[in-house]
Amino acid sequence: MKLDQARILLTGASGGIGQALARHLAAQGARLLLQGRNTEQLTQLAASLPHPEQHQIIAADLCDPAGRNTLLTQIADLSPLNVVINNAGTNQFAWLEQQSEAQIHQQIQLNLEVPILLSRAVLPYLAPQGVIMNIGSSLGSIGYPGYSVYCASKFALRGFSEALNRELQGSGRQVLYFAPRATKTSLNSATVNAMNEALGTQSDSADVVALQAVDALSRNQLRRWVGWPEKLFVRLNALFPHLVDKAIAKQLPIIHRFAHASQKGD
Repeated sequence: MKLDQARILLTGASGGIGQALARHLAAQGARLLLQGRNTEQLTQLAASLPHPEQHQIIAADLCDPAGRNTLLTQIADLSPLNVVINNAGTNQFAWLEQQSEAQIHQQIQLNLEVPILLSRAVLPYLAPQGVIMNIGSSLGSIGYPGYSVYCASKFALRGFSEALNRELQGSGRQVLYFAPRATKTSLNSATVNAMNEALGTQSDSADVVALQAVDALSRNQLRRWVGWPEKLFVRLNALFPHLVDKAIAKQLPIIHRFAHASQKGD
């Protein structure tokens, strides 16, 4: 896909990966509609990008039907869209019994329900060769202790992406699924960062993830997982899940320790 002058809707633009995506897409000449909940952060981001006059912002809560309607009203004035990137998301590191009903609902709603509803709503405004890119996770293919609800949402997002892409076959439109591994952003608590260090888990910067995502988008790559050995574990988990069971079982004492610390608060 040619990104120069492409009209792109980017959700979650004020977050770590979102900001990095905005910078790299703008550097390619894309015209961005940047969604987030904080007007000040979005304004500062748009002003920092190349050709700020080409970009627009919209402060809206996508978990609120009124917020989605506000976004769609602005999209209607800017259509057709060439790309929609469903990037907004959240996570909660804790054992399931430690998570409140509100925390569970928030993860399912923002990580899964919002991309589904937004994808449905934007289809009439998507260009004939348009693309929807859903930002998933390596934990959308590997169930991991402490992230049961997050994994559930990302597993489902991966299935949704695959199914919708098959629905759209022959239309010229595509749905891409992009899955980074652990990423250094403000979504991670100090406890999670310490656990990743103790486990030797490799983490990428938001900038590295954004570069990979833009490359996958420019190539119209239907599926991309980022990082090694995460790519290997994704394949092993699909074919020989008992091997991954054993590998993660060895990590459980460390995960338990940090999950307990997370329950007490950072």
